Amino acid sequence: MNALQNPLLDMRDLPHFDQIRPLHLSPAIDQLLSDARAVVTQFEGEVSDLSWEYFVSPLEMATERLSRAWGIASHLNAVCDTPELRATYNENQSKVTEFWTELGQNLHLYAHYRTLRNSPEFEQLNFARKRIVENALRDFKLGGAELDAEQKIRFGEIQEKQAALATQFSENVLDATNAGLFQVDDPAQLLGLPEDVIQAAANAAQDAGKTGYQFSLHFPSYFPILQFAQNRALRETVYRANATKASELAGHPEWDNSAVMRELLSLRQEEAQLLSYPHFAAVSLAPKMAESAEQVESFLLDLAQRARPYAEQDLKQLKEFARDELGIADLMAWDTTYASEKLREQRYAFSEQELKQYFPEQQVRTGLFAVIHRLFGVDIVQGQASVWHPDVKFYRVEKEGQVIAHFYTDLYARPGKRGGAWMDDARGRCIRNGQLQTPAAYLICNFSAPVMVDGIEKEATFSHDEVITLFHEFGHGLHHLLTQVDELSVSGISGVEWDAVELPSQFMENFCWEWDVLQEMTAHSTRGETLPRALYDKMIAAKNFQSGLQTLRQVEFSLFDMRLHCHTDAVDEQTVANCLRLVRDEVTVLMPPEFNRFQHAFSHIFSGGYSAGYFSYKWAEVLSADAYGAFEEAADQEGSTLSREVGQRFQKEVLEMGGSRPALDSFVAFRGRKPSIDALLRHNGMSDHGS
Repeated sequence: MNALQNPLLDMRDLPHFDQIRPLHLSPAIDQLLSDARAVVTQFEGEVSDLSWEYFVSPLEMATERLSRAWGIASHLNAVCDTPELRATYNENQSKVTEFWTELGQNLHLYAHYRTLRNSPEFEQLNFARKRIVENALRDFKLGGAELDAEQKIRFGEIQEKQAALATQFSENVLDATNAGLFQVDDPAQLLGLPEDVIQAAANAAQDAGKTGYQFSLHFPSYFPILQFAQNRALRETVYRANATKASELAGHPEWDNSAVMRELLSLRQEEAQLLSYPHFAAVSLAPKMAESAEQVESFLLDLAQRARPYAEQDLKQLKEFARDELGIADLMAWDTTYASEKLREQRYAFSEQELKQYFPEQQVRTGLFAVIHRLFGVDIVQGQASVWHPDVKFYRVEKEGQVIAHFYTDLYARPGKRGGAWMDDARGRCIRNGQLQTPAAYLICNFSAPVMVDGIEKEATFSHDEVITLFHEFGHGLHHLLTQVDELSVSGISGVEWDAVELPSQFMENFCWEWDVLQEMTAHSTRGETLPRALYDKMIAAKNFQSGLQTLRQVEFSLFDMRLHCHTDAVDEQTVANCLRLVRDEVTVLMPPEFNRFQHAFSHIFSGGYSAGYFSYKWAEVLSADAYGAFEEAADQEGSTLSREVGQRFQKEVLEMGGSRPALDSFVAFRGRKPSIDALLRHNGMSDHGS
């Protein structure tokens, strides 16, 4: 099967999703592995010319084709999982992992990079290329290049097994989510639920050949029950199912992630020992901004100490309200979201459902694209391209009429699609054979899909939290799409320290609270008017509602992740649970029930690349809040945070630079100083300066 027959081998354009089938994967990967190994072999003997053009560039080109094809397969596996695709993906994963492990341990290549680093030519390289060489030397060490032959074999086995287990973890969560269905026959049990949620459940039941209403464990389906349903028993049923999915308590041992977690942790610790690190957290932090696990823990505990008084006050008020106004004397985990929504409605005189009507999908897109245009001077134009699902939309990013990037959006939840929201790169910016390869990205969310009402599709409306999520993922996208770096390994999001990669995404969230932005982004779903000032003022007043509890929740997850990966003893049945319990005893004020098995679906750290890195969200939030402070300062002069001047500076010093220099250097170049935590505390209403 040649390139013309196999769409995964055609790298001339964007992916041909309409042509790709599971049967294409194995032959494509085998061919690309063979091609890449052939190039590697050329450099395993004596090499007379170790210049960038002769050595580094050909190696990057050979491995890029493999990375792009495997990236397409991984993407499809995440957004349209099928038994056929899953089987062939898992079959090929070990082959791909084996290749990257071999590459990372190749002493010939390692020696060549060291020679290049110590040669006069290195000083002639631009800063991006110097960064690539330095990163390569670091990654060779982390990849086991300095291990002896026997250790390398074991290291390779560990990498393959870890990759397989991470995939299994993700598949177990997805399968448990897809299987978590709830049938409700009596409409009286649904009192309090929004009409669009009820309609979607009725449509789901009808699609399944049933009467009544069918709910699932996909977020847009189950969460409104916790938030709005008056029926306490229904809330408890849904909470228990979601809190125990993929665990030993769920009744599906085939999807229980208990053993998967234990084995992953044991393998990660063994990897750290092979590399002469004290624990896996130290391995994870080696390429990050943070210098040590101790520094991260100190940062998190400091944040917890600052947030705790606010969290305790949040919980006290919630319990009093639930007791006095809702008649709930014993506030349980399945009551907190419901009681919080009712308290918010009473305190600020609006509901999330009321607010949601002002955010129809098309108007939100229009407002988002307008923000991007005003800040960064680029236009976003919908285009035509091959896509993997009818819900997917494709766009071009243009500057002064020239196409500079592309992206896809896939915004709705559906069976066979991994939960959550993320951005991934479809391809990176680089110069190939004298031609510019423009970057492309996938922007994925799991929002409520448009519902059919009397045979007519009603446009989707987004909650304000979903709007924030959309802006967040677009921040990642802008980081990848607006890069001006021409070296693949450090263009866009490539080469960016993991604990800084959330800077642009969390930065973009801030604009969702600005009056002038919301005026362009809102139009009531039935009446058409923009968000009223009175409702906006209530939103702002409620912005930091329960921010203390929310901050401690993130600290809990981050501290659990870090301490779990600092563990050096043998991992047994109780290791994970005990670690989480001890963290909760130390920092949590809203204690989950004993049966809660949150960790069994904590995909970020067990299958999403955030192992010993979940702290990145809070770490980068310090950067993002401080960066946004520059726009707030401009607003004091110009009347709007949509400052083109500050936006261009942020674009030049942060977005365009990608991973070509340390993230801290990019921040300092933009802000003129190192970051401060003050803006984060102020934005969260946890400082003496207000919000």
